[in-house]
Amino acid sequence: MRNAETTLAIIRERGSKGLHLEDVYRRLYNPDLYLRAYGRLYSNAGALTKGTTGETADGMSMDKIHQLIEILEFENFTWAPVRRTYIPKRDGKKRPLGIPNFNPDRLLQETMRSILEAYYEPQFSPNSHGFRPERGCHTALKDIFHAWTGTKWFIEGDVKGCFDNIDHSRLLEILGEKIHDNRFLRLVDNLLKAGYLENWEKKPSLSGTPQGGVVSPILANIYLDKLDKFVENLLIPEFTKGKAKRRDRKYNTLTSKSKYHRKRGHLEKAEMFLKEAKKLPSANQFDDCFRRLRYIRYADDFLLGFDGPKKEAEEIKFRLAQFLRDDLKLELSPEKTLITHASSEKARFLGYDITTHNDYGRPSAVIRLRLPIQVLESKIARYTKGGKPAARHELVNDTDFSIIEQYGSEYRGYVQYYAYAQNRGWLNRLLWYMRISLLMTLANKHKSTVSQMARRFASKAITKRGTVNKCLAKVIDRPGKEPLIARFGGISLSPEPFREIEDFVPGRDRLPCRTEVEQRLLANVCELCNSTTNVQVHHIRALKDLKVKRQQVPYWKQLMASRKRKTLMVCRRCHLAIHSGQPTESSNSNG
Repeated sequence: MRNAETTLAIIRERGSKGLHLEDVYRRLYNPDLYLRAYGRLYSNAGALTKGTTGETADGMSMDKIHQLIEILEFENFTWAPVRRTYIPKRDGKKRPLGIPNFNPDRLLQETMRSILEAYYEPQFSPNSHGFRPERGCHTALKDIFHAWTGTKWFIEGDVKGCFDNIDHSRLLEILGEKIHDNRFLRLVDNLLKAGYLENWEKKPSLSGTPQGGVVSPILANIYLDKLDKFVENLLIPEFTKGKAKRRDRKYNTLTSKSKYHRKRGHLEKAEMFLKEAKKLPSANQFDDCFRRLRYIRYADDFLLGFDGPKKEAEEIKFRLAQFLRDDLKLELSPEKTLITHASSEKARFLGYDITTHNDYGRPSAVIRLRLPIQVLESKIARYTKGGKPAARHELVNDTDFSIIEQYGSEYRGYVQYYAYAQNRGWLNRLLWYMRISLLMTLANKHKSTVSQMARRFASKAITKRGTVNKCLAKVIDRPGKEPLIARFGGISLSPEPFREIEDFVPGRDRLPCRTEVEQRLLANVCELCNSTTNVQVHHIRALKDLKVKRQQVPYWKQLMASRKRKTLMVCRRCHLAIHSGQPTESSNSNG
């Protein structure tokens, strides 16, 4: 049996050559694919969240993988309905979220996702950036920043309820164009129709991809790739013409006069005409023989930039709506699909305001990326109450290190995400509110004052540019090791438009070798009693749950805490003892 990486490399090669993929279902018999899937999923926050059957990552074993493969071989696998819950949205509404069982449903979905990604990834459009390896929000924004110079109109596109309204029959038809394996297509079809449980009442799934399913993003990308191809193969060629804009007459006249006087030594007149020329664009901004259409998509949000008249921009919007309705059976959201003038208005895409600015003397207007004031105010509101900074009482029982690290990681996330914003300095206002909120939280914890906490945790940080910035920090010294440092602030807020930023999307990275937990599971040895019979994985949510400072702590907790691992390989007997609170059989302790 081939290992997972070899299997996926073969599939990837067929995808890069545009060949049909056959006999896909039999590739699901490879246990190494499931081991790889488990290595990607076990550390996710939802790995211990129960679905409809109560199955979680806890208790995972090679025996369960082999049982799943045996069920698939006899084609007896049945998808369990997901448990539906609702999470709040920013506008006050609630979004449905499905929670599938970890084993076998989520494990099989991740295996299917890895196969589909390996095959389709080489065929996807370079203008698609959502849920893809080595792509993300910043790669999309970077393309816009560098390549969309001269844009006059933005066409903001948002597919109405995209993930909930994907047509099952059309999706299977699209999959069937490249995947010639009815058993695999039937497995996907059954997944789409598995339904969900709401208040313990089973309801059918008539459309859409599985809510909360790890395979949903790749299925949505396969579906919307049809939109990418429509824009790239039909709309862009149709609405693109001319090699370059003609030179502006006034600009040419002024620069010619400047050269004429400079040759004759009239430097003052030459500089005067050159100064006037720099106030004008060098190219004719209304050249009827020149058009440019550009396109970018992130998940179900897309943006088009058009250099041409508004009438043609409206025609492009109409054609897009028509294609989505007739071919993909989707609708554009009328309130979110707008035609925006690039220089006088702002297009909102991926949390940025996008506009253009005329740098005179250049052929066309350049792209500007900015942090929206509404976004800044919404982030500030998370740390205020009644318009003033407020303590976060839910963190008071945490350690100083954890509190500062929590605030620090949140602030770093904001600063990193808006690295391309030319007004990133606005985040100084957020920094002030977060700093006071942090100090108030620490003051509540220590029954002290904000000023005393500010002096106690005051520190300095050196930025990449060598400047020294003030910050708040907590240092934990460790004998023989580097100290642990939790830091809030101390980050430069200068815009970094060319910075390479890695966007993390769960499950998208390719692992060249086995993870540590995979190796331990394959070793098939109980780490408590050295048994090699029916070895399973015991999971905990967080290391702080071990509470090793209490007296008479069981050996298994001591072992996990000393190794700083949230997993422990145990035999079934030891696993049952752990969950029942009984002493475990250990060759290293008295239990």
